[in-house]
Amino acid sequence: MSIRIVRLGTDRAPGEGLRIGTVRRPPRGVPKAEFASQNWYDVWYPNLAPSAETMKLGQEAQTPAQWTAFTRAYKREMAEADASRSLDLLAALSHQTALAVGCYCEDESRCHRSLLRGLLQERGADIGTD
Repeated sequence: MSIRIVRLGTDRAPGEGLRIGTVRRPPRGVPKAEFASQNWYDVWYPNLAPSAETMKLGQEAQTPAQWTAFTRAYKREMAEADASRSLDLLAALSHQTALAVGCYCEDESRCHRSLLRGLLQERGADIGTD
């Protein structure tokens, strides 16, 4: 069992398990009843998404310094009690069941899911490979 870090809306990997959307907003123009069947997510969990202000920092980051500012802000948010407990829960569940968490961004290296991957690894999560 493990947790995969995925791009939402992409085909599911065999045995991927429950797909969790760690995004601020649901996909536009997609009926709620079709989120799972269109491979967006099974459960929406914005608790692990960057706040609107932090998300804007990430989207506007053009330089390494700006990306570092986004990284610091996101990690600060994930250190708050509710987010930290959520990360602990997902890390523990990764040893018992197949899960996937993700975001819409095309480039993981410029997306909060790359940071989410690291935060889960720090908590001992079993991270699956693509």
